[in-house]
Amino acid sequence: MSLEASQLAFAERDSKQTIEQGLVLAPKFDADGLIPAIALDHKTNEPLMVAYMNEETLRMTIALGEAVYYSRSRKEIWHKGKTSGEFQVVKEIRVDCDQDAVILKVEQLGGGCCHTKAPTCFYRKVDLENVTAGPVPLVRA
Repeated sequence: MSLEASQLAFAERDSKQTIEQGLVLAPKFDADGLIPAIALDHKTNEPLMVAYMNEETLRMTIALGEAVYYSRSRKEIWHKGKTSGEFQVVKEIRVDCDQDAVILKVEQLGGGCCHTKAPTCFYRKVDLENVTAGPVPLVRA
């Protein structure tokens, strides 16, 4: 049985109990109507990317079983992979304690996750062993 995104409803954020202990999704979107979404590889938990969702794209993600984000720079819906072929098949969606962030555990398809064609957008890390005064150094992860 498949559902349309428009058939899905989010719970009211009517109490701390509902938000923190309840078993219904009551997401808290920011002043711009967005919620951060972190994509992790479903097998390795490797961080793939951070993006944002609005109410519509969160519903679309749940209904489609594929990641759909909202592009803050382009101000439009962004179905990950629709033009690049780098789809993210959603295996699990988690919400944090106050429901103002989501984690998507995904199967990353295609040549890579990042627009640079890297397997993850997090392909560099701070070189903590070589930090000195001045610019903070990065190394390839």
